[in-house]
Amino acid sequence: MSSKLLLINLFGACAVRSVEDGGFELTGAKHKALFVLLATAPFGRRTRAFLQETLWGVACYDTGRQSLRRALADIKAVMGPVFGDLITSTNAEVTLDLSRVKFVGLPGQGTFLEGLEIREAGFQQWLAGIRANPAQLDGIFSLSTRVASVSVLPTVAVIPFRAVSGEATDATVGDWLAEEMCRSLSRSRLLAVISHLSARELSSGGIDIALVRTRLRADYCLAGSIRRAGADFVLDADFVDVHSGRILWTRQFTSPIDRVMQAAESGIAAIVQAIGAAIADEALAHVAGRPMWEVEDHRLLVAGVRLMSRSRLLDLAKSRELLEEAHRRAPHAAEPCSWLSKWCVLSVFNGWSTDVEADRQRGIDYAARALDRSPDNSFCLAMDGLVQGNLSKRLDLAEHRFHAALSANPSEALSHLLLGTLHAFRDQGAEAIRLTEKARRLSPLDPFRYYYDALSAAAYISAGEFEKALAFAESSLMLNERHTSSLRAKIVALHHLGRREELLAAGKQLRAVTPDLTVSSYLRSHPAADFNFGKKSAQAFKAAGFNEK
Repeated sequence: MSSKLLLINLFGACAVRSVEDGGFELTGAKHKALFVLLATAPFGRRTRAFLQETLWGVACYDTGRQSLRRALADIKAVMGPVFGDLITSTNAEVTLDLSRVKFVGLPGQGTFLEGLEIREAGFQQWLAGIRANPAQLDGIFSLSTRVASVSVLPTVAVIPFRAVSGEATDATVGDWLAEEMCRSLSRSRLLAVISHLSARELSSGGIDIALVRTRLRADYCLAGSIRRAGADFVLDADFVDVHSGRILWTRQFTSPIDRVMQAAESGIAAIVQAIGAAIADEALAHVAGRPMWEVEDHRLLVAGVRLMSRSRLLDLAKSRELLEEAHRRAPHAAEPCSWLSKWCVLSVFNGWSTDVEADRQRGIDYAARALDRSPDNSFCLAMDGLVQGNLSKRLDLAEHRFHAALSANPSEALSHLLLGTLHAFRDQGAEAIRLTEKARRLSPLDPFRYYYDALSAAAYISAGEFEKALAFAESSLMLNERHTSSLRAKIVALHHLGRREELLAAGKQLRAVTPDLTVSSYLRSHPAADFNFGKKSAQAFKAAGFNEK
């Protein structure tokens, strides 16, 4: 059975029906309008109050509420079991799973909702707003028009650095530096990197940004030159937005000629980190204040992931919106599904979720969809392991997924990090430290640096090295002050270091972020509850002033 269950046509005669021939079809005007309102909403979600007022008016709240309830019951009777796969509802909201919807027709192929007659003023006002600017729905239709060409990852090309002197030795060093940067960049799960051989071929005739854009189909380009200055090599590098031709930054790196291979590591790391930061910052600047249909494909995922690392709830909501739009535009790509599964894990685990059970199930579903699309993808395997360990509490399956990910890619940083955390939860501190430290070395670009620091703190807690655990927890909190795992790690470290005043202050800070946390709720939900790690943590929370129940 196709993953798509519902077909909606918005331009011309409105249609809402099963994707299967001979399946159900909604015929009532308000039934169709209800689905259209959900399908055009962020996350596919509308409040019950909005639906009631838009479709039944504001004169009588109780009448509107009863009408909405009756409409949903009638639709369920028409759709049968499929209704439960498409619609979820709470007392406050109704949500349509947009990943199961196929949109047909395009703007310009007819009037928006032609012939759908609903007299209520709220619906007429909403309809007029869409018809005045149908382009605001363009993102919905990118599925059918751009599936084959959509890349949700920004593409980077590193052109071998030109030797100013023209000497073969200098050209070899410039080529080697570019190759090493390609290797470092390729470790990121947020970038697509053009192969070094392809970039080398293009560099033979000089750098032409138009050729980088058309032949390599890159979004960003790193290029520059290498020259001698006394006893040193000097590398001058420019990082360029290929579409606009704008230089995002310039960097200079100097290394003694006689030990360039040994000294280059720090310079390469600095340039690679600067590339990651520039792409992320530029993506955030691009999406700020723009409607979703104006956001370019390759910026959606980066901006969404970057916002996921922030602590403001508005940023987290925007993160989810961007990730879901990336998934909508590239439904066959695995990466958006995996990042959405991680969003759900963080939402549940950090206490952001307003519907824990729904987000738990969404996380499991997104991880499964990612593996359906790319079963051997090490990142998708690692994310499914994260979901199995934190949402399903299946540490055995989580460990299996992490090992499968490392078999597919021994350099997958996240797999080392999460497997190390699993060992920490099982009180295997030495192995936890080894794996988390390796993860930190392998991930120079990860925007979740706070997350790496937090899980490193867990590893050191497991080993009983509480000073180091505290240092990592505080480092994580410098980057994300609301991160609950970091706050919990800080509390555990302070308790076992005997620093009571600081412990009570940290407890107060954690209660402000997760006011419903109790010792029993922690033990009930945390995957380490049955191990010494969980028991030590529970003792620390009790000492920090948290209630037992």
